[in-house]
Amino acid sequence: MRSDIEIAQSVSLKPITEIAEKIGVDPEQLELYGKYKAKLPLSLNDRQKAGQSNLILVSAISPTPAGEGKTTISIGLSEGMNRLKKNTIVVLREPSLGPVFGIKGGATGGGYSQVLPMEDINLHFTGDFAAIEKAHNLLAALIDNNLQSKTRSLGIDARTVTWKRVMDMNDRALRHIVIGLGGTSSGVPRESGFDITAASEIMAILCLADDIPDLKRRIGNIFIGFTYDKKPVYARDLHAEGAMTALLKDAIKPNLVQTIEGNAAIIHGGPFANIAQGTNSVIATRTGLSLANYVVTEAGFGFDLGAEKFFDIKCGYAGLSPKVVVLVATVRALKYHGNGNVKDLSQPDPETLRKGLGNLEKHIENIRLFGIRPVVAINKFSSDTEEEINIIREKCDEMGVKHAVAEAWEKGGAGTIELAELVIQEAAACDHTYTPLYDWNMSIREKIETVAKKIYGAKAIDYRPKALNDLKKIESLGLEKVPVCIAKTQKSLSDNPKLLGRPKDFIVTVREIEIAAGAGFVVPITGNIMRMPGLPEEPAAERIDIDEHGRITGLF
Repeated sequence: MRSDIEIAQSVSLKPITEIAEKIGVDPEQLELYGKYKAKLPLSLNDRQKAGQSNLILVSAISPTPAGEGKTTISIGLSEGMNRLKKNTIVVLREPSLGPVFGIKGGATGGGYSQVLPMEDINLHFTGDFAAIEKAHNLLAALIDNNLQSKTRSLGIDARTVTWKRVMDMNDRALRHIVIGLGGTSSGVPRESGFDITAASEIMAILCLADDIPDLKRRIGNIFIGFTYDKKPVYARDLHAEGAMTALLKDAIKPNLVQTIEGNAAIIHGGPFANIAQGTNSVIATRTGLSLANYVVTEAGFGFDLGAEKFFDIKCGYAGLSPKVVVLVATVRALKYHGNGNVKDLSQPDPETLRKGLGNLEKHIENIRLFGIRPVVAINKFSSDTEEEINIIREKCDEMGVKHAVAEAWEKGGAGTIELAELVIQEAAACDHTYTPLYDWNMSIREKIETVAKKIYGAKAIDYRPKALNDLKKIESLGLEKVPVCIAKTQKSLSDNPKLLGRPKDFIVTVREIEIAAGAGFVVPITGNIMRMPGLPEEPAAERIDIDEHGRITGLF
């Protein structure tokens, strides 16, 4: 069986100008990045047209460490819908180099459901992550320069500065560092650290901005810290927003690529869902909706993370409303939730599968909290038995949920026809907008507790002393009326990665609450979640190589 990269490299790519014409975009409007990648102009982002299209959200049950195949299903579903003559574009996030070199080895789908050119998309792409990184670190440099200044100092109390630096790599050694060493000419010594670029507030802002003026306004609103006399300091006080936005002038434009079957795909932005909002940009989604009758998009990790934030943050700001939620489930993951053993997932085990069905059940219930109907996509692996698949089907029937087996990895669009037909039917039947989980006017505590109790299934919240102080700070800054973007492990519905299946009556621990005033939300940090991942014992980077002809191998 060929690897993902071998399949991708066997495809004869179409010129990106041809892909653009297929969706009604004049090639003269493109900003080309070689033959097979291009930036789309912001002028294609049409709110009125977008409101007349159908948005399909793909989410998943709580995943195994290897993931559930949301991207593969998203791409395969869009291929299937195009085969049914439905004008469909898939809109996805950009891969981060950290996971590419860490566990995943690539994040552009799999098998015969991929976006291409997969090597380029996985490695640097059009430079969006680099631009976000530079804009973020420019602000960090301006902060430290102001701390050092004798004539233009804002009087910032260095102890209150929470703005770190970022890089697009998993590097645990940089989580906690001391900067400014080397004497008075080298800055003010203080504790700091690095986050991964996907966790940057600039990434969150880029993915929520409507246009360049909105991007600049949001950047200006970034909270930096306090002065010695307790006055808040924002990026605009350092006159940073102009230069930072200038660095993002191209990064704000969505990227056009193609699928294996030659259909259009838009890829833009890449926040993780366990530490950020986990969805592609508002601009990319609206652009897709402006150009097609259907847009298939995904939200990171399980429904409890990316999809909840998709509804409560992205849709709240952008005025979007999905017609259907496709919930990806696998036999492997449900067996994992039955016993927590990742080594035997390929072995038939119906009883363990049944024990893990509570996870599927809870995610279906969560989708219905938003007033949107779910369709379950059973992402089929070659090791799955008919008996195991039928157990999932029976559970879906019991809950009154439409479902289909999807073979996107093996068959591409041909393997998702039944799923595509169900999605089209459900989208046509949806005549209403979603119901938000909470009112933004509620207190931050109430919003956290609503998500934790209704979505996760928690009994109570334990606020640590720092979190309680952060709540007071948020209130003093007038940020009580923003949504919450909870940072939580993706491995469990709870904040404890060891509590698999459908845990109940647990306590969620909120350690601290970060302020993302520019993005327009706050970030409660739960459990042991970290915003700078580390590499695994055997990094995927060890398998990635390039030969003398420039041919890359090792990207799965």
